[in-house]
Amino acid sequence: MERKPDGPLRRGWTTGACATAATRAAHTALTTGAFPDPVTITLPGGQRPAFALAREERGPGYALAGIIKDAGDDPDVTHMAEVVARVERGAPGTGIRFLAGSGVGTITKPGLPLPVGEPAINPVPRRMMQETLAEAAGADGDPGDLRIEISVPGGEALATRTWNPRLGIVGGLSILGTTGIVVPYSCSAWIHSIHRGIDVARAANLTHVAACTGSTSERMVQALCKLPDHAMLDMGDFAGGLLKYLRKHPLPKLTIGGGFAKISKLALGHLDLHSGRSQVDLDWLADQVGALGGGAALVDACRRANTASEVLSLSGDLPLGDLVANRARNTANEVLLGSIQVDVLVFDRQGNLVGRSDG
Repeated sequence: MERKPDGPLRRGWTTGACATAATRAAHTALTTGAFPDPVTITLPGGQRPAFALAREERGPGYALAGIIKDAGDDPDVTHMAEVVARVERGAPGTGIRFLAGSGVGTITKPGLPLPVGEPAINPVPRRMMQETLAEAAGADGDPGDLRIEISVPGGEALATRTWNPRLGIVGGLSILGTTGIVVPYSCSAWIHSIHRGIDVARAANLTHVAACTGSTSERMVQALCKLPDHAMLDMGDFAGGLLKYLRKHPLPKLTIGGGFAKISKLALGHLDLHSGRSQVDLDWLADQVGALGGGAALVDACRRANTASEVLSLSGDLPLGDLVANRARNTANEVLLGSIQVDVLVFDRQGNLVGRSDG
């Protein structure tokens, strides 16, 4: 996760808001012959932002508009990507149809909020586009029969840096957003992806999923547990976001994997494992070394250690990793209310298994 910059952070716009604004501009050009620039839309919360157009194109029976997404100060992979809407008349009686253009994915697995085969344009952005077209249509609120194709040039490459391939969204990005506004470093998109990963796993009737803090632990857990890609949940630092959603949407078995330092924070009850929001407690780790039979000199050395990794190294053959894994499992069980079988695997920085909750 990128370091949060100092000072007030500038908010930005979701891909859904940009797609809505581009759709409004293209539809206006289709019906009036002129592109509004800037184009104004109404967001679900009532805000009315204006967007400058980056592209305008008209042809026989269609109009096309593009908007550069500004994610503000959020480290979003789609920041500065162009979101393009092509609007054309549809066959009579077909209503509004959404299509995936270049760089926008198609859903291939069940469990997501749209059926298999649909373009990955989420329900709220669809509703935003429908409402802005109804608003533009005037009193009757019926924009007629339209085909709306959303594309993101270069989106297929950008999607490899998201969860989309694992979720079964192929060919590009998802058009996302529930408010239209990107709140910098809110991490809502990451937690949203965790939730969708759980939904996909449930729809696939998986009985065992794994959630890991990083790529090293994920690679090791997947190999040890022999799990498919769509059983791997990219928990990162958001243990609470994962566990609370699983409590309401349970699966039979969960394996949590992570580095010793982050899992030691989970062991102490922290559900946000980011270094800026929770800290490793070296005194607690030193006390556990003592409880496991470590002598006074060893405990003192652990208390003066610089990192959790150093404590782990100093503890030698003492089962400190197992103790941390078991305490972390207790934390998870407290959140899950015992509804899911949980085990915890702990790794050192080299990817070696140094602790597990069943010893």
